[in-house]
Amino acid sequence: MSTTGPVSYVTDLEGQWDRLLGTVERDSLISLDGERLVLADGATFVFGGDALDRGSSSRRLLRLFLDAKERYGERVVLLAGNRDLNKLRLATELTGAPPINTPEAILDDRVAVLRYIFERTMGAAEAFLHRANELLTEGRDASDDAVVASFLEDVTPDGLLSRYLASCALGYRHGETLFVHGGLGLQSFGQVPGTDERFEGVDDFVAALNRFYVSRIEAFRSRSGSESGRSPWSDLVDYQAPVPGMHENPRSVVYGRLSDPYNNPMLPPRQIIDTLARDEVRRLVVGHSPSGDLPAFVRDDEFELIVADNSRGRVDTGSSLRIDGEHVVARGRTKLDDDTSLEVESRTSLGVRSPVGLRTAGDGRLVKAVLDDGAALTYRGMPRYMIEQVRLEPTELGALESATRDRF
Repeated sequence: MSTTGPVSYVTDLEGQWDRLLGTVERDSLISLDGERLVLADGATFVFGGDALDRGSSSRRLLRLFLDAKERYGERVVLLAGNRDLNKLRLATELTGAPPINTPEAILDDRVAVLRYIFERTMGAAEAFLHRANELLTEGRDASDDAVVASFLEDVTPDGLLSRYLASCALGYRHGETLFVHGGLGLQSFGQVPGTDERFEGVDDFVAALNRFYVSRIEAFRSRSGSESGRSPWSDLVDYQAPVPGMHENPRSVVYGRLSDPYNNPMLPPRQIIDTLARDEVRRLVVGHSPSGDLPAFVRDDEFELIVADNSRGRVDTGSSLRIDGEHVVARGRTKLDDDTSLEVESRTSLGVRSPVGLRTAGDGRLVKAVLDDGAALTYRGMPRYMIEQVRLEPTELGALESATRDRF
């Protein structure tokens, strides 16, 4: 656990280099020197997970972050996201053990099997094409067979993704702030796969979770076997995946969610907030769940949740999130429902009352920022992944309330 210095945070870039550029342009703690990330003195950089899939710079991002970790050590923290971890499956699913429901007609065609895996089991329908484009950029063979070979190369014991995952963790605490990829709830806090022990303290839980993670990644890289027929890293693969029939895994900090089915973010249940508070954690920062163009703050008088997924939005550039003790600054560009584009800065401080992080009592619009003229930038997730991003005058806001829910 680190306790001092500011933190620059970004998450869910998902292969999209331009989103990283948008973050760098808005945060003085980080910069780029060619293909190298440069970190300001005394600062910590946290990448919240999901480096892969939705763009043609997945391997480029892996190399960038891995190089930064090797140069800066503990000042660079890489969290493993589900889109990073689910590629562990390819080591077996492309070498004779495809997913159960794979059509029999394609079982002997590794290209077709990989396309099926991406489209039907990983929510990454364009990942195959993105990898072909990235191979072309690297000056390499980009044929269909070469794409398959590149993914298999990445998950060899010393492949790029294997080395990257070996540098990652599942949780990180920095002073009053706890970082995980997906969410934290009653079924996930204190629970670690492979043990019946329940970890009551934040630091003990994070340490145990990271020990579990390291042991499974080491087993994957060594390809150690198992008498039961299940690989020793299979519980990590299960941990990062949704429960069948659900869009989440409430037992997992990787695939858990703190949002409703329409991606409206909600505070953790009071029991979790109180548990974190006993160990002086007053802020939880996650990605994984889309939240529009800008990080979403969800707050009450004692605690704040920040959801900062960069993977989807109306703009192509990523946002920045800077955490410095009790204070947070988020910056980014947003496009409203009326097509107005705004450059927005939102600031919060723990324990300081503000409309930011509250929602309108009538229709559940979340206040993301207070603009320079006093108007509020509001967000609401809608069915079929639609969103509303609307500017409201103070007189239009009405009563505000905390965004709470007891489902977790």
